[in-house]
Amino acid sequence: MPRTSEPGRSVSSRLLELLFCFEPGESELSLAELSRKTGLPHSTARRLVLELVDAGALDQRADGRFAVGLRLWQLGTLAPMTESLRTMAQPFMDDLYTALHQHVQLAVLEGEEAVIIERRSAPRALGLISHVGGRLPLHCSGVGKVLLSHSGSALTNKILGSELRRHTPKTIVDPDALRSELADCRRTGTAQVRGELTKNADSIATRIVNNEGRVVAAISVVILSGSVHRQAALPSVITSGRGLSRMLGWHPGIKVRSA
Repeated sequence: MPRTSEPGRSVSSRLLELLFCFEPGESELSLAELSRKTGLPHSTARRLVLELVDAGALDQRADGRFAVGLRLWQLGTLAPMTESLRTMAQPFMDDLYTALHQHVQLAVLEGEEAVIIERRSAPRALGLISHVGGRLPLHCSGVGKVLLSHSGSALTNKILGSELRRHTPKTIVDPDALRSELADCRRTGTAQVRGELTKNADSIATRIVNNEGRVVAAISVVILSGSVHRQAALPSVITSGRGLSRMLGWHPGIKVRSA
């Protein structure tokens, strides 16, 4: 997206650019930070931010910083796919958590990343960089590989044709090796990641399919390497993914499709 200081940008695009500055880890921002992140002059940023405050889209804290407002949060909860998925997934995620006492994550594809829309976490389980609303790379996370493998050739070629970040010594960045993994993922509907995103963290993930055979989400468990045998956890993850897929109208007679 071009900088908001460029001539010809609409007011609505500038307002959206300000709102999109807020993300996990940056839930409160000062006016100076908003001006810097958007490229808007300080006076323009101030005028637009105050309009958003008046509308309830942003709140101004006692210290002068800004945060997402209640009305904007309420609007976000109405997003049909993520909210219905979160609601339907809760019993399956609870069952996985009860069975394994490990992190359980539900993610969807957004752009070139996986976004976590729901999570269950054990108090003493492995510490992770991810959280609800957080984003994960597609090439080295369990849910990411599931989503990428079913996303279609255009996105796959774009991701594998870019410079892939090596998060740990185990991160697979060779395009040919990744293509082979993604092919296996399409065939089995599952992905197993061994310490590629976070050191000593393994992920077992599977796809969630709707009534048209499209993969709309992925569910995973993330475990401390060696704490749970991956092959022992895999059937529980697959069962949860298939159960949730059936809730979305999928059945074995529907062929799984790529985008």
